[in-house]
Amino acid sequence: MKFKPFSPALKPAASGLAAALLSLLGLATPPSQAQSAAPASAPLVTSSADPIPGPRDCFWARGPASADPYLNIAYPDAATYYWAAVFSVPAGAKLRLEGKFAHSRYMSFISYDGAGRPIESVADYLIQPLPGSSNPFLEGADRKSTQRSYSLEVLDAAPPAGIKTGMNLVGEHRAQLHAPRYGGGPGQQAVLYRIYAGDKGTDESAGVGLPTPVLTLADGRELRGSQTCQALRTRQPLQLDAAAMAVPMDKYYELLKEAAKKSPFFPATNPPTWHQQLDRQALYDIYTGKPPAADARRSEGGFYPNLDNQYIRTIVNRKLGKVLVVRGKAPTTPRTLNGDAKMGTGELRYWSFCSNQGFANTRVNACVHDEAIPVGPDGYYTLVLSRKADRPRNAIPQCGVSWLPMADDGDGAVDEDVTVLQLRHMLGTQNFKHSVQAIGKPGDEAKDMGEYFPRGSYISTSAFEIAVPCLLEKR
Repeated sequence: MKFKPFSPALKPAASGLAAALLSLLGLATPPSQAQSAAPASAPLVTSSADPIPGPRDCFWARGPASADPYLNIAYPDAATYYWAAVFSVPAGAKLRLEGKFAHSRYMSFISYDGAGRPIESVADYLIQPLPGSSNPFLEGADRKSTQRSYSLEVLDAAPPAGIKTGMNLVGEHRAQLHAPRYGGGPGQQAVLYRIYAGDKGTDESAGVGLPTPVLTLADGRELRGSQTCQALRTRQPLQLDAAAMAVPMDKYYELLKEAAKKSPFFPATNPPTWHQQLDRQALYDIYTGKPPAADARRSEGGFYPNLDNQYIRTIVNRKLGKVLVVRGKAPTTPRTLNGDAKMGTGELRYWSFCSNQGFANTRVNACVHDEAIPVGPDGYYTLVLSRKADRPRNAIPQCGVSWLPMADDGDGAVDEDVTVLQLRHMLGTQNFKHSVQAIGKPGDEAKDMGEYFPRGSYISTSAFEIAVPCLLEKR
């Protein structure tokens, strides 16, 4: 595998094995010179008598989903919180959501079908603020404005044909979210509300609480908040495909049986093979080794994926090595974690790496996102993935290295050596040609992403420690 050429001008003193490993890993930047990342900070946890922490109400009853100790399923990003509302709008009634723009990097409303496939996304910057308010997610906007209210109508209808998704649609606006019914009987509708990277010091809702449902009945009466829940039947049983949130175990065993015909660790490879997230059949074909169909659609094979994100992922197996090292160039993003006063810009709105368990489990182990990832003067990051027991002692932010854990029970279902590593890119700008969104076709990931492609290799704990000197004390 070809890595970024090593820069002699920045090369730490090393010889023999250390020098060879440095060259292999492409570590052109001494970690001590890496730009310091924002320290991780947990949000203020909303306490309640419920067994699962976090705010919820009778409309947003299913949530928040995130990493432990929250609802941990369908591969949530650990820096985000998701709430699901499942409901049925009565005949002749109209539903709208009223709220305040979150103090966060991103928020959105996305509708889904019964298979967990996204239908439409209305992201923060597309929402028109109410008169007298402003939208803090627009470039240059006042992120601290106290006047930040909006309203969004929810329609029981399919979105217009040809509607754009998954790209940065600067200058466009949406006043409606299309959430058509699915399932039997009266049918049900599903909407997920997401918040990414809330400002430090805010709670799970990023300081604004949950949006309020407002239901106008056919006779003109208006119901608000908890008054709407009975009419909307928000506690109705879910009508979901069994595979919407995870691959069923019988199917997972079938996939593993196919993979074992190729090698004891397939579909893991060294160096790692990255796969775009396409439709569900393309996910299954990762295990059979078949190329994805030419018409495979993006972001339909995940588990309630975000249309504003595009993903690539690789299967990691400790049988190939206890430590995986990944290097790549870091896209630029706005900086918001410290409550920055103005909304900035960048090549992406947000990006992150997540260590996940297997597709029959869909649990996230941990994630690290852009503003919390150390970046060297050359614009490159170094990420280490291992079990806690195998973590190199220099795989710490102070040494310019990000670290993610593998779970001790691996995929959480069958193989204790397997982890799924996922990279997500959100809302790439039109002039950024190396985002996941810009990949032309499967197999072109490295070519189209260029320096931003996550190149990796397996290594031992001790080899990484000698390859990456970390001098925190001046000597």
